[in-house]
Amino acid sequence: MAVYKRILLKLSGESLAGDTEFGISTAKLHEYVLQVQSIVNQNVEVAIVIGGGNIFRGLQGTELGFDRVKGDYMGMLSTIINGLALQSAFESVGQKSRLFTAFSTEPAGERYTRDKAHEAMCNGEVAILTGGTGSPFFSTDTGAALRAAELKAEILLKGTRVDGVYSEDPEKNPDAVKFSSVTFTDVISKKLKIMDLTAFALCRENHIPIYVFDMDTVGNLQKVIAGEHIGTLVCEA
Repeated sequence: MAVYKRILLKLSGESLAGDTEFGISTAKLHEYVLQVQSIVNQNVEVAIVIGGGNIFRGLQGTELGFDRVKGDYMGMLSTIINGLALQSAFESVGQKSRLFTAFSTEPAGERYTRDKAHEAMCNGEVAILTGGTGSPFFSTDTGAALRAAELKAEILLKGTRVDGVYSEDPEKNPDAVKFSSVTFTDVISKKLKIMDLTAFALCRENHIPIYVFDMDTVGNLQKVIAGEHIGTLVCEA
């Protein structure tokens, strides 16, 4: 039985690349949409915010000499490409979805409004939210926190390739300690890397807990929705 009625799922663009460094893995895409469909079938209302790092990251553009604003818009457009791929994958398994963009891109996607996204979720459609916040200098993590607040999500699920939050990068230090739960204050004092500070502040101010878990293991999203504790919960003390 699902313990959440409405969630916002944040997926990184890099995760869509699968085992490759760039691009979109159709196998990984298929895994993700089936996992999401399984919880929609339990009457969970789902919104997804997707990153674009598998195609282009705005900060990479500045390193290459691009103007920061233009680079960020290139990154936003990358999230829309990923959103279209997600929408197509949902269609292939018979799951209804609607693609929303933070700025006008018709006919590729609908311009996002809270009411339209809310309506889609209430109708059992997955709301795919792309384009970040629609403004440069903000990450897709911040976009996820903003949309979670606007749509009154009960929790922000951050699906990653790591099974939670650690004291250090577990890929660099095998002795890193995994946290079962941490407070918002702990995250700041321990300088834990979960989301950027703007996104984190939005969640804290709007009392939205964050749950970090391994999305790449098939079935984990279902476990989180059922209340199994497999990752790290970030919440108020």
